Formats: sequence, structure tokens, C-alpha cells
Amino acid sequence: MMKQKSGKQPLFALKYLAYDFIKVTAALPGLIWLRPRWIYAAPEAREYLRGGALVIANHVGFLDPVYLMYAIWYRRHRFVCGKEFFESKARWFFRAFRCIPIDRENFGLDSLRLIADELRAGSVVTMFPEGHISADGGEEIAAFKPGMVLMALQGRAPVVPVYFQPRKHWYSRLRVVIGQKLDIIETYGTHPTMSQIDEIVTLLRGRVEELKAIAEERES
Repeated sequence: MMKQKSGKQPLFALKYLAYDFIKVTAALPGLIWLRPRWIYAAPEAREYLRGGALVIANHVGFLDPVYLMYAIWYRRHRFVCGKEFFESKARWFFRAFRCIPIDRENFGLDSLRLIADELRAGSVVTMFPEGHISADGGEEIAAFKPGMVLMALQGRAPVVPVYFQPRKHWYSRLRVVIGQKLDIIETYGTHPTMSQIDEIVTLLRGRVEELKAIAEERES
């Protein structure tokens, strides 16, 4: 079995220069504006992520990557995004931010290998398994795409579910609920059946639904 690297990253890395600069300069204004509140679904969810991990979350708007950076602030994220963003005028930003492009309509082996390599190298890869921004403002969590399960299996990395509550107003406080990580291989082995993959997808969506319920309970 291939051993996963520890994920210990240097405080300074040239390839993350733009990422670190934007993150540091935006940190204080963002904290003042969003006033994030971190909620943990279980005591184990408080543990720092070490090594590779696949972070998944609901998708309600273009600021979601920012919210995830605040949710797990102590690690650099490799965000998965549609390849069309790399073909737009803003492609320089996505490249500087070291995002990983994928073809959402025709997800191929090359993208899977790239993401799996990043996970095995100890990176945190972050994605939105709904595949698109919620059309109803985040009231309902759409069906998850199964590609995330293959990524976690090939990358031999746990999956960490996160939920952030849609903000009703620009001044609303950001509530982020972080769930306990799920080690798919430990539970299902390295070669789950198709029915088991469907079961894992349903399980992970259910985990995010549970985090949503926690957020709503804490709000009331």
C-alpha cells in the first residue's frame, strides 16, 4: 500500500505565493465582515487535518471557497473547479490560486489521477459535490455526484463534510459546521461495488444534511 505523505507544508512556498498573499491580506477584513462561528458536529471534528483529505461542502454562491478557507484556515486548499473557468478572462486567478480544472460534463481519468496524486501527496483537495451553485439559495442540498468517492479511494484519503449556512443578508454572521471525517477505505475497502459507491454517496449527502440540521438548531 502506498503511504500517504504527512501533508506538512512549508510556511513559505513560491508556488503558493499568490494564494498566501490573498489569504493573508483578506483575512482581517473577512473576519470582521463575516464574524465566522465554527460549530463542530463531534469532538473528533475538532482535530486538525493532517495529511491528505477531501473536503466536501454544499454550494450556495461564488464566495463558498472563501468560506471553506475560513472553515479550515490552517491548511492550503486545492479547489476543484470547472475547466471553463480556465478558459475565461479570469484564468490567471484560478491558476495563481492553484485550482484543479475538471470537465464536469465528461469527468475523465486524467482529472481523477491528478486529484488522487494531490491527495496522496498530502494536500487538502476541496470540492462541491453538487456540481453547481444551488438554484434555490441553498434551501435544499442537491444530489451528490459519485466522482468524489473515486477521488477519495484513489487518493487514499478521508472525506471531511462541511456545511455553511446561507447568509440571509450581507451583514449576517457566517455559520460553518464541520463534521467528522469518514475513511471510506477503512469502512468499505479499496474496491467497493457500484451499489456500495451509491451507498457512500447517499451517506455523505446525509452527513451534510445532518450538519445543516445542527446549524439550524443552533440558530434557533
